[in-house]
Amino acid sequence: MTKFYYLDTSIWLDFFENRDEPNFPKGEWAKRLVDWIIKERGKIICSEVIRNEMIVVGYSKYEIEDWFFPLRRHLVFIYSDKKQFGRAKDLSKKRKIPLFDALHAIIVRDLKATRVTRDKHFDSLLDIVRYRKPEEII
Repeated sequence: MTKFYYLDTSIWLDFFENRDEPNFPKGEWAKRLVDWIIKERGKIICSEVIRNEMIVVGYSKYEIEDWFFPLRRHLVFIYSDKKQFGRAKDLSKKRKIPLFDALHAIIVRDLKATRVTRDKHFDSLLDIVRYRKPEEII
């Protein structure tokens, strides 16, 4: 059975930008995670929310497409629907978390995927979706 993983935007940025810090090799862990998922024949889910967050931090849609192109056989691109967006808006308001984080959680829950993030906002969503850090998986 194929296992699905949903990497947070920050994990993708660690991967693409090789964002290592002293004694904290985030970029290396992100690369090892993607390699491990591919080796294990898993699939990585990528949503329009991730692409939109990357655009917000300054990347063009063409840069993003170029980054993801080599991984295309291992990716599943999805779009959230109106129902998911509505649930995320409610969740965001009730839990006082960013809308995109709430939408990520709803998508991951609905797809029964493994959420990979370092974002502390997800501590308030553990009843909806659990998450793991890259180094906990590899």
